[in-house]
Amino acid sequence: MTLAFALAAMLAFAGNGDEKGTTMKVDAAKSSVSWKGKKVTGEHHGAITIKEGTLTVEKGMIETAVISIDMTSITVLDEGMDDGTKGKLKGHLESDDFFSVEKHNTATFQLTSFKPAQGTSGNNYMITGKLTIKGKTNEISFPAKVTMEDGMVRAEASLSFDRSKWDIRYGSGSFFDGLGDKMIYDDVEIDFVLVANS
Repeated sequence: MTLAFALAAMLAFAGNGDEKGTTMKVDAAKSSVSWKGKKVTGEHHGAITIKEGTLTVEKGMIETAVISIDMTSITVLDEGMDDGTKGKLKGHLESDDFFSVEKHNTATFQLTSFKPAQGTSGNNYMITGKLTIKGKTNEISFPAKVTMEDGMVRAEASLSFDRSKWDIRYGSGSFFDGLGDKMIYDDVEIDFVLVANS
């Protein structure tokens, strides 16, 4: 299945600088998002591209962050799969069965909370925000490791989201009975690296 969109996701960061209200832009070329979806009989994985993003830092902490994901950029990277089959799977993921990319070609993440992760030390933070996919918005939270030095922010995280909450129904046991080995699990796994510069 997919996404990631993250997909996510997405994104935030923190730093040790003193600047107030510093605006930073996401470097899409240095950032990456990968996705993995699992089904009863196996799994698929691929990548998707961050379109653009802006972060605002105040006193070394993130105050705002908005990240856009280019849903048209979703790719399938399964090893051993020929290009024709990859193309068909990509087309299916772009269809109304999954992400309705023609109608919703952008997914977004908007930060609502950025806090040090409890019980941890170092550059570990808990990020919460609103994830919009396929025109639907839900809140997600996930831990991330965030560092900042020499005017650059780098955030790394692994997370998952329940696609059924975004009305992505195809092959979902949350909506359909008797799917057997055709069932696709609801959780979509996302790994991302986000780099931003002032």
